[in-house]
Amino acid sequence: MTKEQIKERQKHLLELTGTFCAQKLDGEYFELCEKLIKKMGRKREVPFKRGKLEIWAAAVIYAIGSINFLFDKSFEPYIPSKEIHDYFGTKPTTVSNKARIIKEMFDMWHFSPEFSTSKMEEDNPFNNMVMVDDFIVPVDSLPENMQQMVHQARAEGKDITFTTK
Repeated sequence: MTKEQIKERQKHLLELTGTFCAQKLDGEYFELCEKLIKKMGRKREVPFKRGKLEIWAAAVIYAIGSINFLFDKSFEPYIPSKEIHDYFGTKPTTVSNKARIIKEMFDMWHFSPEFSTSKMEEDNPFNNMVMVDDFIVPVDSLPENMQQMVHQARAEGKDITFTTK
């Protein structure tokens, strides 16, 4: 498959996910799906160059949704996974298998910083934790000056650990 053909499939995949996100989700989900699809398109072995694009579209949304608790009624936005399958006319097992491949390919997990919604980043329980001598401890258990160092480092997009030895 030529680069132009891959770009065309990528464009169609973006249209499919974009339409779904506009109708059922929100702009943030569209941005995350777009980011993921473009990243997939840059892989040496582009995953979506084979197979039905509807399956890949559903898998992208499913992968992003699963790490952001999209299928949990206590979170917003919420949709049941069945709605994705019904919309794209796909089978749940096929989509979840493709989503698993995508999640493994990009090391996606709950609170994964690259593909989390802003709400998930905000609610990340690890934001209030820091490593001290290879132990995870609450930031607020540290002396005030160390807490400030943690907050400053994280504001700069860095992480910090402490060693007391």
